Amino acid sequence: MGVKDEQRDRAVTLLAAHLLQTGLAQTSLRQLAAAAGISDRMLLYYFADKAEALAAAMARVAEELAGVLSTALPEGRRWPPAELVQLAGASTTQPEMRRFMRLWVEVVAAAARGERPFGEIAEQIMAGFRQWVDARLQLPAGADRAAVASAVIAVIDGLALVDICIGKEATARAAKALSFFQAQKG
Repeated sequence: MGVKDEQRDRAVTLLAAHLLQTGLAQTSLRQLAAAAGISDRMLLYYFADKAEALAAAMARVAEELAGVLSTALPEGRRWPPAELVQLAGASTTQPEMRRFMRLWVEVVAAAARGERPFGEIAEQIMAGFRQWVDARLQLPAGADRAAVASAVIAVIDGLALVDICIGKEATARAAKALSFFQAQKG
């Protein structure tokens, strides 16, 4: 890895930490450069524009989140969808995960408002997590794996929203209530 690549990687790490700490509130070019410990001009030397810097930082955040989740849900093991939802939901609503989930909610909200580059960022992160979930799903042959993975993500993200909006107790009750839907199926 060359010096430029090493410096860019260092900037991405610092930008990811900045986003996890501050959310999207402080993402002007000047604020991002300060968070990376470099000048505006140097930030634009490492990245084509602010959008590329944000995309690289969010990709690093997603990698970090996937790493944390992989501790609870290791690669190589598969779970039925309901069990995967319960395990992943329990993991993503832990206090140390709130910063990831809050940032994700901000990115999704910015994408919904049509703010550039958040639509593309959300799409890339969602595709990565759909693959991550798919690799851990135990499904019968012929099942629509992409659709089930998307549904699992929707429930997990929903639990995170409940956690953010009304707290841990309501989230635990909501997660427990998911078994009601499973019972109604049979």
